Amino acid sequence: MDPLEIITNLQNVKPAYQPIVSAIRHNVVGYEILGRYWEGNEWVRLRSFFLDNEVPDEFKMEVDQHLTQIALSEILESDKEGFLLLKRNAKQLMVNHGEDLLRTLKSFEQKGLSMERIVLAITEHDFDEEFDTLNHLLLYYKTYGIKVAIDHIGIKNSNIDRIRHLEPHILKIDTNIIRDHHSEGFQDIIYSLSMLAHRIGAALLFNNIEDNFHLQFAWKHGGMFYQGQYLAPQKFDLSSLDSLTVNVKGKIAEYIQREKNFVEQRQNLVLIWEQKAKSILSQWKGIEKIDSFIKELTTLFNEESFRMFVCNSDGYQVSSNFRKRDEGWKTEPDKKGSNWAFRPYFLENTLQMKTFNKGILSDNYLDIETRETIRTFSFPLSDHYFLFVDISYSFIFENESLLNL
Repeated sequence: MDPLEIITNLQNVKPAYQPIVSAIRHNVVGYEILGRYWEGNEWVRLRSFFLDNEVPDEFKMEVDQHLTQIALSEILESDKEGFLLLKRNAKQLMVNHGEDLLRTLKSFEQKGLSMERIVLAITEHDFDEEFDTLNHLLLYYKTYGIKVAIDHIGIKNSNIDRIRHLEPHILKIDTNIIRDHHSEGFQDIIYSLSMLAHRIGAALLFNNIEDNFHLQFAWKHGGMFYQGQYLAPQKFDLSSLDSLTVNVKGKIAEYIQREKNFVEQRQNLVLIWEQKAKSILSQWKGIEKIDSFIKELTTLFNEESFRMFVCNSDGYQVSSNFRKRDEGWKTEPDKKGSNWAFRPYFLENTLQMKTFNKGILSDNYLDIETRETIRTFSFPLSDHYFLFVDISYSFIFENESLLNL
């Protein structure tokens, strides 16, 4: 694609629109503006043009301005509601202190377009240079009501500090990277980003949703907005973009029911494990004979557990480890005296168990010793002592409700 040919034939450049769907109302709530170029006999994407470092920034800025002018005019003429997502390269954006884009938006504000409908998407790896200048510019834009999105989150090692500093309204995640990452590692990345979004008050937008799995993944991991060919194709005609190719409300209803079933199954397992622990609670005589007490429990939890021990309310392990080996359960007395209070939620969970006298099932996590994904069932033996039953990966794998999919 010849950049000079594009810049001298702007009449062949026009915007296409990608609908953005809400997880809350299950309808179209916004549109991403994308560039297309008529190349003889077909419309082609301008992605390679904008990503090519050899193309002068002035060319890219001119094409961006051309696309924005047409798109905003068509939006006003169509009376469409919803926000408009404009993608911009940070380096180009900072030319002329960002006034070129602002001047364009102000001219359309005078025609009735609210600045609060504009979402400016900046790619995460654009932060590498002149971050302070970029931050000040985005703060300046925000004073006009313009919102900020960070695009391609997770493609590189996310710079959490800088993302927090920018305080974006939206974090945009490309679902294509699901295929390029080890599943467990990618789950951790998405979990971290969802926690970050929660803490800074940002919404998650999942892009390039191409099938039912992508949509379910986005919903399960806290996506507030979705876009992709599976939901609605990119089109030039705004009037045809309100209808979706998938019944999003129906799909989400299926996901909700599936998750409710899993929650019920997990609760039933916790109730079964509580009953097992309670069945021999009368044999609890305190820490004097604690190992013999756990030995009795190993027969009850032989199918699901591979390790058991007891801690006091300060996190100190007061029993041996009981560890299942090929030949059966073995004791590890050297583990006595270990303190586990540093683990997240340990003290909070022990207080909850004490208060409500109920067992607790942890989230999935990677065990330090075995390097396998496990869960831990905890149960109050008294106000000061708590049983911990580590659930094996093999049992988790056989019970889908225990997996974080």
